Amino acid sequence: MAFTLDGLVDLLKAAGEPTRLRLLALLGAGDLTVSDLTDILGQSQPRISRHLKLLAEADLVDRYQEGAWAYFRLKQDGPAARVARLLLEEASGSDAVLLRDGDRLGAVKRARAEKAQAYFSRNAAEWDELRRLHVNDAEVEVALVSLIGDQPVDALLDLGTGTGRILQLLESRYQRAVGIDASRDMLAVARANLDKAGVIKASVRQGDILNLPLDGGEFDVVIIHQVLHFLVEPELALQEAARMLKPGGRLVIIDLAPHKLEHLREDHAHVRLGFSHQLMGDWLIKAGFDVERAVDVSPRQQAGEALTATLWLATYKAAETYVAQQPKLVGGY
Repeated sequence: MAFTLDGLVDLLKAAGEPTRLRLLALLGAGDLTVSDLTDILGQSQPRISRHLKLLAEADLVDRYQEGAWAYFRLKQDGPAARVARLLLEEASGSDAVLLRDGDRLGAVKRARAEKAQAYFSRNAAEWDELRRLHVNDAEVEVALVSLIGDQPVDALLDLGTGTGRILQLLESRYQRAVGIDASRDMLAVARANLDKAGVIKASVRQGDILNLPLDGGEFDVVIIHQVLHFLVEPELALQEAARMLKPGGRLVIIDLAPHKLEHLREDHAHVRLGFSHQLMGDWLIKAGFDVERAVDVSPRQQAGEALTATLWLATYKAAETYVAQQPKLVGGY
């Protein structure tokens, strides 16, 4: 899409002011709140909010709510975003104002990382206990990368993003990505991890997996990683994932195979004790998917309470076009 003359002039007017250009440069490096931006730029909150409003109206930045906080970031796609990136590429890397902003941004990110690490440390014992029950993460990640394959991904959605690990793992495969999690504390951990890894193509936000704060039909790949066993009605999450996908888009589910560890219900809020190939296949078909593969990744040592993880790969056909059929499942890893 090309701009009309008047449209391009309006866009340049929106971006062509010193504070607003500084804001675009900062938001190009990740998600920030108004409070973050006032600290970095040393300007009042009303002034920063007004500039952000003008940038949002020009379709240059995205805004999303997370509890009482509003986060902003440079828009990742669209014609206005392309113009903004061209302008920022022409900005001198030795400009004193931008360098000072960058230093202050670094301080904000370090403070964010310290808070995230404090939360992570408080909960480390519980996570370590759960990790001992699961198959090795590295093996699951190898299987996930294999399922995703080399096909380029324009837009990826990670549901239950947790620490943001999947967004880091698959960074080279996607053009842009969004991670969703219900926990604001976990989102703080994810943002700190993405900052540390230098991942700027992905953003994270708070949301309910059963009622996502996103427009439908805009993602090529959706990943649901170790989330479904916490849900009373997991099949509803599959329907919401289908709403997010473009026709022909792919869904990858990573969750536990059936097990008998009843204590996980009380100790770790597990509602479901794993999922069989057949049950997940039935749910996927009802949600409008073709099931391509189901891959079991078992612990190397079967002793004790070690759990098997299963990865399902399915392709979305769109609800109006699919017909009931038996899933084609290929086990093993």
